[in-house]
Amino acid sequence: MVWQDFEKKWFEKFNKKPTLETVLLIVGWQETGLATTTLTKQVKQDLLHVGVCSVLIQAGYYILDYYDNEGWPHFIQVKPLPNETLFEQEFLLKQNILIYFEKQLNALQ
Repeated sequence: MVWQDFEKKWFEKFNKKPTLETVLLIVGWQETGLATTTLTKQVKQDLLHVGVCSVLIQAGYYILDYYDNEGWPHFIQVKPLPNETLFEQEFLLKQNILIYFEKQLNALQ
């Protein structure tokens, strides 16, 4: 799957084109199992961080260290992120988001 296919499927389901931030926020939300719909700015930032770390695990940048008492995952960065342009960073995240969701779908089958 390519990013354009992902966007198309997302649009068909939610009638809105996804932003990278929205997708990472949802990944973070999924990984924490957070049961609230009211998100403070700090919680959104924390969820985005969890989303980024979660999708970059398969690329070897992070590993899951542990879950704290509130259910939040904590990660260890195991290799430095590449010093890339904003476009290249976005591409890296998008490619790993696709891998992340493909793994999620395969786990359901």
